[in-house]
Amino acid sequence: MGEIAMEGDVEMAAAEEAAVVELGDMKKRLKEMEDEAAALREIQAKVEKEMGAVQDPATDAASQANKEEVDSRSIFVGNVDYSCTPEEVQQRFESCGTVNRVTIRTNKFGQPKGYAYVEFLEPEAVQEALLLNESELHGRQLKVSSKRTNVPGMKQFRPRRPSSYMGFRGRTPYVAPYLYPHGFGKVPRFRMPMRYSPYF
Repeated sequence: MGEIAMEGDVEMAAAEEAAVVELGDMKKRLKEMEDEAAALREIQAKVEKEMGAVQDPATDAASQANKEEVDSRSIFVGNVDYSCTPEEVQQRFESCGTVNRVTIRTNKFGQPKGYAYVEFLEPEAVQEALLLNESELHGRQLKVSSKRTNVPGMKQFRPRRPSSYMGFRGRTPYVAPYLYPHGFGKVPRFRMPMRYSPYF
């Protein structure tokens, strides 16, 4: 009996020792996780600080003024043939002034959208370029206009239709309930009867 009791005590001691070791491992892992969380918080604070520096109102105002200055020297060219290259568009508008950059807009698949932006070095070149409106390139009439500046946060306003256009002055007409015995607007469905299948 004494030997059995001693064996039980040894097993309990071994189990307690294993539990202590496991607890130590868990504490170690918890410490590592806390260190990682602290490092992540540090990185996040640094990124937020950098973002705050980028969103500085003075910097935003300067970049907006710079955009407006560039847009005052740029034109929008619509109805551009899909096979047109930036070099061909540049040659078309070189007579107006020094072309700084030509941008042909593309979709996410890299296919041209059919319009381009041309930026000149001189603001006076824009007026010369507007004279080339409805001139032809690759058999298409170009639509040339001065580029407008996009104001951040300002979307194009679309007026809502008055409710009288929606039929019945915006209200749903009354329909007698006996026309819909299965509930308003519901159409009875005819389903196939379920068959017994032992494998599903």
